[in-house]
Amino acid sequence: MLARFFTRLIDAQSVWARPLGDFNGRLLSAIFRPLGSVKDFLNGKWLGHALHPALTDLPIGMYTLVILFDVLDLRQAADIALVVGILSHAAAALAGFADYTDTDGKPRVVATVHATAMSLGIITYIVSLAVRLGDPVDRTLPIVLSLVGYGLVIVGAYIGGEVVYTLGNMVNRHAWRFGATAKWQALDVTDIPEGVPVKARAGAQTLVLVRQGETVNALHEVCAHAGGPLSEGTVVDGCIECPWHGSRFELTTGYRKRGPTTFDQPRYEVRRAETGGWEVLRVSAGSGGEP
Repeated sequence: MLARFFTRLIDAQSVWARPLGDFNGRLLSAIFRPLGSVKDFLNGKWLGHALHPALTDLPIGMYTLVILFDVLDLRQAADIALVVGILSHAAAALAGFADYTDTDGKPRVVATVHATAMSLGIITYIVSLAVRLGDPVDRTLPIVLSLVGYGLVIVGAYIGGEVVYTLGNMVNRHAWRFGATAKWQALDVTDIPEGVPVKARAGAQTLVLVRQGETVNALHEVCAHAGGPLSEGTVVDGCIECPWHGSRFELTTGYRKRGPTTFDQPRYEVRRAETGGWEVLRVSAGSGGEP
């Protein structure tokens, strides 16, 4: 009952969150897309998964310490913890905005509500810090502001969990493909032109094939980042580029070469079948690639 109530409450915010999210998406795209390697770093390409959630624990921990130190009347400790919390909050927000750039549809709407709550939270904490720096005798106001900020951050964290765990944003689209049968399977295509992405099926798997001379490279057709159709992408510098957000995967290895993806792409080996045509074998889970 409580979960359904929260879900309906979040969904009701789409009236303002959808247009705001669309505006933010255009603005952040204009800011981040030209930055290239900086955006890859903020996305967490080097880490192997999104950087944003790895950073969020520090500000929440610091804000919790602020409450504890305030209760114990350790003023200097509370102020230092608050400064660290605000700085780490800003760092987490920067990484989150990089992810937000490549978020679409309902995940973007919910991420907008999440970002709004977190932004209000850090603003409240900054005001609390400004009052504290005035060294007032009565610290009731900055303490109350800190508690309000903490509430906003907790609400924002809950909504952020909805973006990831309910809507699957920034998760590996191939996390459940480990059980693929290790046997050769026939492809449903016979003609594979040079250097052109071709969509094919092998049993239940959908693949993208690219022939380079006598070699046929095969990756899973669904982009690991957000499920984009790689067969509709383009071949660039030995990589297949996703048409949705521009993630690039090396054709010969499946390694991620450019974000926003933080995951590699499952790879298959292709050979000529004895009866003619082509057949494939799953050879890697697309993990452990180059950072």
